[in-house]
Amino acid sequence: MLALIYTGMGLPPVVAGLFVYVLFSRAGPFGSLGWLFSMRAMIVAQTMLATPLIAGITMGSITSVDPDLRPQMHALGATPWQAVSTIALEARFGILLSVIAGFGAIISEVGAVMLVGGNIEGRTRVLTTAIVLETRRGHFALALALGVILLGLSFVTNSIIMLGQGRGRWRP
Repeated sequence: MLALIYTGMGLPPVVAGLFVYVLFSRAGPFGSLGWLFSMRAMIVAQTMLATPLIAGITMGSITSVDPDLRPQMHALGATPWQAVSTIALEARFGILLSVIAGFGAIISEVGAVMLVGGNIEGRTRVLTTAIVLETRRGHFALALALGVILLGLSFVTNSIIMLGQGRGRWRP
């Protein structure tokens, strides 16, 4: 299972998109849902890309917690829920890092969302696919402006997350 998660962490986005495309195409097992070229298919593809990153980094963070912590909590009478929540609290920075990495993978994704979403204006166009489209049209200034907006959104989101965990202050 671990090898599958680690393999998924390096899954090329276009391969994930192709897999989702096959699943939701008319001949695919979920073709009757009509999700191809929709936001739903894009979300499935992005979830497929983010999940292994989040799972792998979270597992690494949890396994790095002191192994003596669980027996100590058991000896002190902690319930299983208290033990799990304490271990998660100890691994919180790594877990948060996993969410940020998953978010980064999704917000920067182009290949999979273009394959399954189709870049349809007003329906499935996202910032990354709009940047590709405007670049192909020769509208470099607009593509750069959209890129700056995308970077700004990423910066603001990550800043809010860091402030939420008390790490947003500058320290000498």
